[in-house]
Amino acid sequence: MVKAVGIDSGTKSMDIFGFDDETGKVIVDTAVDRNRVTENPGIIIDVLREVQDEHGRIDAIVGPCGYGIPLKPAREATDAEIALATFITGADVERRLKIVGLRELMLLMRDAEDLNIYFTPGVIHLPTVPEWRKANRVDLGTADKVFTAALSIVREAERKVIPYSETNLIAVEAGFAYTSAMAVRNGQIVDGMAGTAGFPGYLGMGFMDGELAYALANALDDFGKLVLFQGGAASVAGVDPFKVSPEEFVKLAREDENVQKGYIAMIEAILKDVFALLPSVRPDAVYLSGRFSRIPEFFGDVKAALEGAFETYGFSVEVLKLESRAKAKEAAEGSAVIANGIAGGKYRELVETLRLGESSGSIFDWVKLEGREKLKIFEELRL
Repeated sequence: MVKAVGIDSGTKSMDIFGFDDETGKVIVDTAVDRNRVTENPGIIIDVLREVQDEHGRIDAIVGPCGYGIPLKPAREATDAEIALATFITGADVERRLKIVGLRELMLLMRDAEDLNIYFTPGVIHLPTVPEWRKANRVDLGTADKVFTAALSIVREAERKVIPYSETNLIAVEAGFAYTSAMAVRNGQIVDGMAGTAGFPGYLGMGFMDGELAYALANALDDFGKLVLFQGGAASVAGVDPFKVSPEEFVKLAREDENVQKGYIAMIEAILKDVFALLPSVRPDAVYLSGRFSRIPEFFGDVKAALEGAFETYGFSVEVLKLESRAKAKEAAEGSAVIANGIAGGKYRELVETLRLGESSGSIFDWVKLEGREKLKIFEELRL
């Protein structure tokens, strides 16, 4: 019997899900507003302790860790690893962006000796991604994108009654801030189009034109991380993403021509993310998850667009909603599944197939540009 809990750190909420793999009982399924976590990171530790008090010792907890850390118990994480997993400038620390709350939570988790917490890798740390695909990349997919891919592998294996090692798919997450896609070949993550290095999401623009980055770096006195949370589909549509919910955005796109432009941009972004991964995997299925996937009209439009595009090129790929037991986000269940595998539970083979235990390196290791040594500043930040 293994009790496992996973945590997904999203832009709008931090979601916690846990289960007992003997009984199948869900022991926690909740979401905490991300602003509350930023104000008081300890609230997540309190929730975990309440779960442990009620249900007994939790065998493994997978904590949120931003860009990721090679798999290890949280108590073994170094200051440098936590700094890199949550890297921001001193000016952004003073602004107290949400990632500061995440950093403080990771430090609390490192010190929580009564909780068996692990930090896990992002896509760039995985040995299953060839080095040439890592070149000059940082955001191949944060740790929570690995959670989404893990749950997609489980669902595909269950659906087809095959081993994890025979699954070939693309896992897409359309969240509030970013849209990401992970390529899974033979049950292993081999590539990613993710977040700040993929096509536009609702809030963020995704990757940035190099000339624009050059212009902004020379025009702005402070090129802060908030710049990366602008310019997405909502900006194209001319709506405020903090006032217009994803549901309202989808509805308005059917009524307003300007909003429709942003909506089309977001649908096209998912197609481009998926098709950019085809050199890395020939998928049998595409799984869609995230905040937007729960809107029936949006899921229907993405499904029609993807299946139509695949048909144009002469092959059939099923587009499926990633089903989850969690009322919280799908990635939270994926995180709990990984925690279960780490603890030797029913998903141990999944963790072995993903080769999480062989993860290594840091997010700047594959930068091939002159001046790379200056990036060490992020390792030296005081926590």
